[in-house]
Amino acid sequence: MSVLSQPTSTDLGDRLRDAYTVTAEFMADIISQTCRRFPSAGQSGKTSRIEHLIQSGAWTDAAIALLDLELPQWQIRRLVYDEGEWYCALSRERELPDWLDQSIEAHHADLALAILSAFVEAQRISTPENRTSVPTVRRGISWLYEPMLVDNIG
Repeated sequence: MSVLSQPTSTDLGDRLRDAYTVTAEFMADIISQTCRRFPSAGQSGKTSRIEHLIQSGAWTDAAIALLDLELPQWQIRRLVYDEGEWYCALSRERELPDWLDQSIEAHHADLALAILSAFVEAQRISTPENRTSVPTVRRGISWLYEPMLVDNIG
């Protein structure tokens, strides 16, 4: 019996980097692997707009709308076309100077794929790790290290 593993965001990043253009199937893969709010019952207008943009083949608008729905705290800081490639920078603090901001940057020859690449990376770092309410003990602590209780120093 074989077990199929779920594609990781690294695999998706590789697919984005190697793609030439966006397709409806590729957009569906991106949504299924990265989106937690799509489809959104509370924001059915945004969800239906994204679906309409995908059906229309408006890939850049769909990528921006997906960013707005899934990661509203992230904004496009910069879109630049230089020497045959689009550069997209996403930021949580767009008003900060570049040197203070921790933005996500991606590039691709296709504008929609540059935005989607940055979106996937922002989604990856924004996804909370599965953490329990009880702190965990670090594994691999050397047995040579032994905590000491000192009542009186001096």
